[in-house]
Amino acid sequence: MFLGFKNKIITSPLSLLLSVIGLLTLGLITLNSITVTQGQAPPNAFSKQLIFLLPAFLLMVAMQLTSKRMIHKYIFVAYGIVIIAVLLPFAGEKIAGTHRWINLGLPFGLQPSEIAKWVIVITLARYLSDHNLQMRNFGSNIVPFIIVLIPTFIVLSQPDLGTAFVMLTPIIPMLIWVGARPFHLFLIVAPLLSILAAFNVLVFSIWAGIMAIVIFFSRPKLWHAIGLYFGNIFLGLIFPLMWNTLRPFQQNRILTFVNPELDPLGAGYQIIQSKTALGSGGLMGKGWGRGTQTHLKFLPVQESDFIVSVIGEELGFITLMIMLVLFLWLLIKLIRLALNASDRFSGLVIIGIATIFLAHVFVNCAMTVGMIPVKGLPLPFISYGGSFLLSSFMMIGLVMNFGREELD
Repeated sequence: MFLGFKNKIITSPLSLLLSVIGLLTLGLITLNSITVTQGQAPPNAFSKQLIFLLPAFLLMVAMQLTSKRMIHKYIFVAYGIVIIAVLLPFAGEKIAGTHRWINLGLPFGLQPSEIAKWVIVITLARYLSDHNLQMRNFGSNIVPFIIVLIPTFIVLSQPDLGTAFVMLTPIIPMLIWVGARPFHLFLIVAPLLSILAAFNVLVFSIWAGIMAIVIFFSRPKLWHAIGLYFGNIFLGLIFPLMWNTLRPFQQNRILTFVNPELDPLGAGYQIIQSKTALGSGGLMGKGWGRGTQTHLKFLPVQESDFIVSVIGEELGFITLMIMLVLFLWLLIKLIRLALNASDRFSGLVIIGIATIFLAHVFVNCAMTVGMIPVKGLPLPFISYGGSFLLSSFMMIGLVMNFGREELD
């Protein structure tokens, strides 16, 4: 047994750990700066992150050594358990105004939605690999969306918009990977895009033109084409009614995304302070522990959501570029492993996990510079967060497992 475990470890793509270690080191340096400059005594974000490293490493190794056949066999059972787990927080009291965490009676709680992200990916991979030959039929695309939407709607109601968004992101790349027809995916995604485009008349007009071109070249039946086109136009026109269903803080985030100065002391405060921190850092930064936005606590949620702003202010643009290069190298490595995977199930798992990491990096970085509305999404291996750190290392363990050249 020991020789079998040793062989699994040796044949795993261990080079992935180089970028993980680099990102983790940068995160610990930044968290240490935040806690030191603000005089936070342990337990603080830095000390808690160090404590979570040991179980995170052990879980990574466990995921790396678990039989792929066992994962494939029992993933539907795990999916059912995860659905129950994301419902459990509703049975307890709210923490920070949400039902995201399970209270374990410890100084920290468990956020089951973090585990749900990659369980959904493996569940999708199992279904898509088992039904590969049917995926070019439109009806076969419905079940994968149902698999994703059930836990997504539960998490959205916690409420946790950022995590719900990440849960949705793997499905389109995984369906394309397995050979689903792009036009079928367009039929499913078009209604959502029509609603989002309704924010602006010009954007909606451009989207209407794009829809017409796509439908024309796809050459569906005439009545299908007319129904599809005008159905999506109708969704855009009734969007003002749907806008009223959003919660006030969600409306404020969207409005201040367009113009943060509309509410500089409220919903726009985070983006303004984040841009100020990034701009003041310059090329080389102010130096470790010398960030005024951090030290004076102007920058909100700096240990997690806006940790990129802390890095930019204290360590500068060059360090941010190194960080992005490390993430890019990790994502490229994951895509190569997916392309060279020994079976379709393994390739789908890896490409789904790569999409989760990409979604976190894009949303977190874009949020800090005001490209998208503010969402509570941490940065992999850098931001503080016990459940997210455990989940991230478990995903790396799964990639090293499914990326091996040998089969179990």
